[in-house]
Amino acid sequence: MRIAMIGTGYVGLVSGVCFSDFGHDVICVDKNADKIAQLERGEIPIYEPGLDQLLARNVEAGRLSFTTDLAQAVAGADAVFIAVGTPTRRGDGHADLTYVFAAAEEIAAALTGYAVVVTKSTVPVGTNAQVKQIVAKANPAAAFDVASNPEFLREGAAIDDFMRPDRVVVGVETERAAEVMAEIYRPLFLRDFPIVTTDLASAEMIKYAANAFLATKITFINEIAALCEKVSADVKEVSKGIGLDGRIGNKFLHAGPGYGGSCFPKDTSALARIGQEHAVPQNIVETVIRVNDGVKHRMIGKLKDLCDDSFNGKTVAVLGVTFKPNTDDMRDAPALTIVPALVGGGATVRVVDPQGRREGEALLPGVEWVDDPYAAAAGADLVVILTEWNEFRALDLGRLRQSMRTARMADLRNIYAREDVLGAGFADYVAIGR
Repeated sequence: MRIAMIGTGYVGLVSGVCFSDFGHDVICVDKNADKIAQLERGEIPIYEPGLDQLLARNVEAGRLSFTTDLAQAVAGADAVFIAVGTPTRRGDGHADLTYVFAAAEEIAAALTGYAVVVTKSTVPVGTNAQVKQIVAKANPAAAFDVASNPEFLREGAAIDDFMRPDRVVVGVETERAAEVMAEIYRPLFLRDFPIVTTDLASAEMIKYAANAFLATKITFINEIAALCEKVSADVKEVSKGIGLDGRIGNKFLHAGPGYGGSCFPKDTSALARIGQEHAVPQNIVETVIRVNDGVKHRMIGKLKDLCDDSFNGKTVAVLGVTFKPNTDDMRDAPALTIVPALVGGGATVRVVDPQGRREGEALLPGVEWVDDPYAAAAGADLVVILTEWNEFRALDLGRLRQSMRTARMADLRNIYAREDVLGAGFADYVAIGR
């Protein structure tokens, strides 16, 4: 199959590279000439483990290329994927579909034969119907179908998620479009991975419902963690006890400083707005959004308690600022709420993150970036673990404590045992829900 991938952001680039590894001929398109030049040099503009090797292998095989020329990529393509950004629109919480609709118009002008126009971006229910109208209006002679193919990629594990998915969701209106999509995903079908073929609206809704449910699980366990602290229970034991129930499952039941990232914040916000517009309020989702924001601010209270109720004059070492490990993504990361509160309170903040500095320098003004957790902790009054990078899971706690002015730790990812931290000589230690 010949595939054009419009957009080389996280979703578009990962999808394009993986489709080429399926054996398809893929051209990835982006208006940003610098990004295309970077990709042609084999340089990856995002951090995703293994993506650079996979890209190089398929470029060398002649199956993967990059261009700024959308018309060249679309001409003769069997499928054209729209994988542009749909950020939260300012003011009303809706998904901003400006880039999706602009791409649809450009695709319409470039179509030379039958193709399936596939929306890979996360879009509200009804968007694919609008894409169909836009293409038909811009090019009445075009032979095309539309399809919805939402992504379910976890940053840091995206390649495995694409190659070994829990399911692939495809929304179509015609048998011809279904056949094209089946051929594109044939390598997965042959290995018996589930392919859910449904209508457009259901495919669009599946994506939002899935992310809202996972965000709800995270928020639920964070509220339980707050209660555990008051009743002397251990949230890790509670999570284990309920996660072994097959009806619940153990994933997304890890207490922390709140969810962030590219999907959960904007998708829960968009789903809430869709419900309001249709007079079917999504009360659970709206509560999840509110509670998650509160969790981040509750973390600030924990840190203030450890600092004798004032950050002023304190030195704080922050370990990890990306929203999760194995990514450089800072979007809606808890650090964007917590670190500014430290700086604004008068603390000197040193930050260590294996991949977060590229985005973090602009997003977290007033902090000092260092490469080593021990250097960050030298003379510090508090160490805060915000992201559970592997580099922070096996620290020499004794060495860390020896260099600190006042040895206190806030373990906001529950990666250490209290007895180990205190046994290493720390004066105080707090975690979440324990």
